[in-house]
Amino acid sequence: MAMTTNYLAYDLGASSGRAVLGRFDGARLNIEEIHRFPNQGIPIGNSYYWDALRLFDEMRTGLRQAVRAGESLAGMGCDTWGVDYGLLDAHDNLLGNPYCYRDTRTQGMLDKAFERVSRKDIFAQTGIQFMELNTLYQLLAQRLALSPQLDMACTFLTMPDLFNFWFTGQKVCEYSNATTTQCYNPRQKAWAKEMLDTFGIPTGMLPEVVSPGTVLGPIRKSIADEMGISPIDVIAPACHDTGSAVAGVPLSSPDAVYISCGTWALMGAELTEPAINEKALAHNFTNEGGVDNTIRFLKNISGLWLVQECRRVWALAGNDYSWEQLMALAMDAEALAAFIDPDHADFGTPGDMPARIRAFCIRTHQPPPDSEGAIIRTALESLALKCRSVLDQLEDALGKTLGDVHIVGGGIHNTLLCQFIASATGRAVLSGPAEATAMGNVLMQAMGKGQIASLDELRDIVRASTPIKTYLPTDADAWTEAFEKFQQFI
Repeated sequence: MAMTTNYLAYDLGASSGRAVLGRFDGARLNIEEIHRFPNQGIPIGNSYYWDALRLFDEMRTGLRQAVRAGESLAGMGCDTWGVDYGLLDAHDNLLGNPYCYRDTRTQGMLDKAFERVSRKDIFAQTGIQFMELNTLYQLLAQRLALSPQLDMACTFLTMPDLFNFWFTGQKVCEYSNATTTQCYNPRQKAWAKEMLDTFGIPTGMLPEVVSPGTVLGPIRKSIADEMGISPIDVIAPACHDTGSAVAGVPLSSPDAVYISCGTWALMGAELTEPAINEKALAHNFTNEGGVDNTIRFLKNISGLWLVQECRRVWALAGNDYSWEQLMALAMDAEALAAFIDPDHADFGTPGDMPARIRAFCIRTHQPPPDSEGAIIRTALESLALKCRSVLDQLEDALGKTLGDVHIVGGGIHNTLLCQFIASATGRAVLSGPAEATAMGNVLMQAMGKGQIASLDELRDIVRASTPIKTYLPTDADAWTEAFEKFQQFI
């Protein structure tokens, strides 16, 4: 009987976090969620923050749950959303609550940045997609607001690095998350310090960058003593959740496309070198670090955020629909009746999303959706058509035709969306695993411990551990006509 090794994975997203136990027998991986907790930005005054201390306490609870279950852990690792960060002073105290990327302080920061460094030069140095929420523009907003925190900061840590520091005392940035900041040069494999100096952003606070799979060290003795256990190694997986998710994609070929679908839908291809060229810049693609020296060449699309926010608004009004109820309502609604651009600025912040969707349709001379089901169908069909648009751009930027589309993450439970994407793109869609992020996290820990030799071996384990469902395109003519209409609105 094969010996089982246990790993604890923390997977924190913009709407929830969880602690997941991974049991690995050398050939297959079994995943069990042992603790889940809510996460959301908290408005205070005119600002929007994360409750970082509560999140860390929830992570400690997850560890406690694993210990109570009698599990012996070989390691633990954390992945989170990207771009947000904490700043530490000279005594390693946190300088204020970390801002949420949906905070309005970055509005207008792209123009402010381009007054100092051109769009072309920023992309040449970082290869990162231009989004106002990027770390670079958050830091610039702090600098222009004369924030004393920047002058006091001795250490900059992205969110998973902050949690890793609280667990271990080690102050480093993991590569996959460092690259998302738009402050890192992936070709030079170093912080883009010359560019940051131009913006007046202090670079002395930027720590060493370490590779996915790095063993950071044991948890602090105080935490081990509190749990009544021997110190456990903390291992950096791909600390950006999409980095862990892409590691867990069982790609069918080197030319396959992936979509990591949750609150965001991140669509792209895996490369061996950054693709920093004029077409990538024109299409606003990003070159983010992956595991095993790969590059995640992708674009961020607003994913199920639209549906999540509609559901939240209806629940506040007393209509607390389940996901299954919303999908049933959407299936009964008229097909391909109206379209929105999921990435339009109208939809980027919390608020009355159903009203915003209707308003967009009215403003663009389309029939506004007149029911909950019609609103959800409009959002899902538009997201699928946006994936078709991004696929066309992806192929143009890389200069080749790409293959099947793999969808991983919680979004695969939305079978309606999976079918819409197959029909919109005209490609086979392979869905699964839903737990790609947790699986990628755990298996990168196992690689860090020497149990897995390569990324190919890691993906073979994913294939052996989870079912994959295939969706084939339907109604090609209707979706082609819909795409032609959709292009008018993006």
